[in-house]
Formats: sequence, C-alpha cells, structure tokens
Amino acid sequence: MKNVKIVFSLFLLLSMSWNGSYASNPPVKHPTQRNPAKAQVFTTAKDTSLRLTQTSDVIFENFGQPFETQVCIFVNPAKSFQTITGIGGAITDASAEVFARLPEETQKELLTAYYDKQKGIGYNFARTNMASCDFSSDSYGYVTEGDSLLKSFDISHDKKFRVPLIKKAIQASGGSLPLFISPWSPPAWMKDNNSLIHGGKLLRKYNQTWANHYIKYIKALESQGIPVWGLSVQNEPMANQKWESCIYTATEERDFIKNYLGPTLQKNGMSVKKLIGWDHNRDLIYQRASVLLGDTGSAKYIWGIGFHWYETWTGSGMQFDNLRRVKEAYPDKNLIFTEGCVEKFNLERVNDWTLGEKYGHSIVNDFNCGTVAWTDWNILLDENGGPNHVGNFCFAPVHANTQTGKLIYTNSYFYIGHFSKFIKAGAKRISCSSNRDKLQSTAFINTDGKIIVVVLNTSDEKLPFSLSLSGKAAAVTSLPHSIITLVI
Repeated sequence: MKNVKIVFSLFLLLSMSWNGSYASNPPVKHPTQRNPAKAQVFTTAKDTSLRLTQTSDVIFENFGQPFETQVCIFVNPAKSFQTITGIGGAITDASAEVFARLPEETQKELLTAYYDKQKGIGYNFARTNMASCDFSSDSYGYVTEGDSLLKSFDISHDKKFRVPLIKKAIQASGGSLPLFISPWSPPAWMKDNNSLIHGGKLLRKYNQTWANHYIKYIKALESQGIPVWGLSVQNEPMANQKWESCIYTATEERDFIKNYLGPTLQKNGMSVKKLIGWDHNRDLIYQRASVLLGDTGSAKYIWGIGFHWYETWTGSGMQFDNLRRVKEAYPDKNLIFTEGCVEKFNLERVNDWTLGEKYGHSIVNDFNCGTVAWTDWNILLDENGGPNHVGNFCFAPVHANTQTGKLIYTNSYFYIGHFSKFIKAGAKRISCSSNRDKLQSTAFINTDGKIIVVVLNTSDEKLPFSLSLSGKAAAVTSLPHSIITLVI
C-alpha cells in the first residue's frame, strides 16, 4: 500500500508539470475568432507538455494537384452527413459518491473541466443508471418486493449523491444537459432467477409493470428539475454479468418495445423521449438492429441503436464496418455510442498513452460511420478505479485521490476534449479523407460556420501533411502519438 501511495504522489507531480499549476485549472485554451485564411491548431502529444494546447496558426495558400508522395487530408464542406447530438459521459453512483468526498474547490474544478464551454471541454450530453449498476457501492432498487403497482416507488437513494451532481452538471453546462437513462436490471422479483445479478430474464407477467417503472423514474427525475432526453431499453442485454444484468434476445427486446415500452411511453405523453435499442457491443449490432428495426411495430418507437466498444470480451475487434452496415440499412435511424472505458484499472497505468489513443481511434471512426452522439462511461472514479460493488475496477478520464482531494487527468480527458470542446450540438459531419493510413481524420461544420478537423496519429512518426480545403492548403505537422484539432 505504501508503494501505491508513492506512485500516486509521483503521478500527481507529473500531472502538475504538464501545464504549470494543473490542480487549479485544466490546461485548455478556448478558441479565438476565426480568420478564414488560417486555422487555429490545438495539440495533445506524447512526450511533450502539449495538452489540448493552442499552438501556432497555419496559413492556407493556393493548392493545385497534389503529388503522389504528398501526405494530405482533404476536406469538402459541400458534402455533409449526420447531425451531431452531443458528446459527454455518464454520471453514475460511483462518480457522484467520489465527487461528494472532494473539497468544494475540487468539485468546482471538476465541473469546470468537464462542462464549461470555455475553460473546460464542453460536455453537452450525459447518461445515468436507473437503479444500481456495477459502479454503485451496493445493489438497490426503487420499489419494495412484490409491489407490481409501484406504489412504493422512491428514489431517495439517488437524491443523496447522484441527483445533486446531475443538477450541478446541468448548471455548469449552461442550463441544458440532455440526459438518457439506462437500466442494468429490473427488480429481482420481476426476474426468472430472482436476482439482480447473473443475467436472468424479465418474467412476462411483469412486462407492463417494468414498462411503467421507466415512466416512474423519468417522472421522478423531472420532478427534481432534471429533464430526461431519452432512455435505452437495457444495458448490455446479451451479457450475463456478476453484477446487475438482464438478458433479452433480439426478438424479446423487439416484442417488449412493440407491445409494452413504446406504447407506455406514448400513453404517458413521452413519445418525444428518444428510445435506444441494443446498448451493447458492435459485434452483434447489425443482427440486433435488423430485428428491432425490421419490424415496423417496434421500429416506429425507436430513435436509434446504441453500442459499446468492449471487443475484448469476445475478441471480435472494433468492427466499425458493422456500424456502416446498420446506417446503410436503416438511414433514418441514429447510431449512438452509449458506453466505453478502459477496463482493469491499474494505478501504474494512469500515464499510459494508449488510454487516450483508444478513445481517439474509436471516436474518429464511430463518427465517420454515422454516429450522432458519443457517451463515455464514468466521468470520475477514485484512486482505485471505483467504487464498484463487485470489484470491476476501470479507468475514467479523471480520477480523484480521495486522500489528498486532488484530481488526476489521464490523457483520455484531453483526447475526448479534442472533439467535445469544438464539435457543438447541431454540427454536421462533412467529407474528410486522408491519403495515409497513419493519419486518421474526421471533420465537421458547426452551426456558426466554423469547420473543425480532427487528425489522429498513433504512429511513432512525425508526419507533415497538407490540409486541403476549397482549392487551398495549409502545412500542418502531426507529432508522433498525437491528436490535433484544427478550427477554420
């Protein structure tokens, strides 16, 4: 334990050296007014002090036919695609409990770091758990056993930590933070295994009771001044976990939506709530989407299909093409990344550069495949990667040393910020192409006309390239293991 504390202290010192006095403010500089003849450049790079740091502007000059040996990224604003809903993270029990243990100044720092559009990275989207999940300190629900009429429904548990944090996040984000809810399990007595954990299935006789439960929870949150934007049907419906879980086959989820949840939302004046199916990995997303969206009875209630990135469970890889297949088959429905984190927390890895690179790789490719919203998992965890009542400790972009009251920002925070700080809700993705595999890229145009280009370099090479736009190009240099955002 003594060695762990020493490593943690050393990391705090390293964190502060990134950009001066780190503990007071994250090193983020907000963009100034755009000059159409040039682009502002913001860089995060390995083995440097650059963390979402504004570096020298680049100038656009006339540009003709590129040579085959020239490294280029081509942007075409005339070709636009999906409209972006938002980028953010989940406010879980774990995040809220850790937050409550921090000094007031550190709490303000975290809220600014995530939700402030100028001083922070401008999160404008959120998720939260309905009843307990693995990132809760205990298992709990909102109704007493056997209460099929839900007369005992009570969210007092949430009011202690989670509701206050969500309300503070809404305020920090400027008064609006679209939030969706996700259940990990129905109450144990509604399931065939009579347990919150280890999968199990919802008993058919409780289909309507469970549908009513979503309504109760939405109304309970909104009575606390927390508007609910949407909901997913079930977190990871094909995972039998040692924590809260519940299994739905594709046809079972389809029928629950078609015959119960969809009509119940409509009957209660909540048809505007965005209903998300699947909410699990990319490997089976096409099969699930084809069943849910191939039936007009269920499809009419579904806003989109949610997905996670935990390919390590199955060895399936990232499988971005599966997202493309869904978007091709159902172009009028939306794709939303609902959860991702780096698993198996280890304090010695908090400085590991691959943490952020996984985020960059996923976000670039998810957006390029048609995704409209991207939601990280826990916004905050403690120095052990929790709390978590089953020991499923994971990484978050920001960790807190609850002994010192200080925050630790992993490079994942900065990688996400290269998107969330600059790509606003309402932006449209535009055509963007790289002629080298070592440079991954995506581009957007905000409602104010600013063009945002994100370039990811996961190689060991320093790569100069030409950013080509409307017959002009700017000379840009991508450092090894870096991410760049250009604002034009």
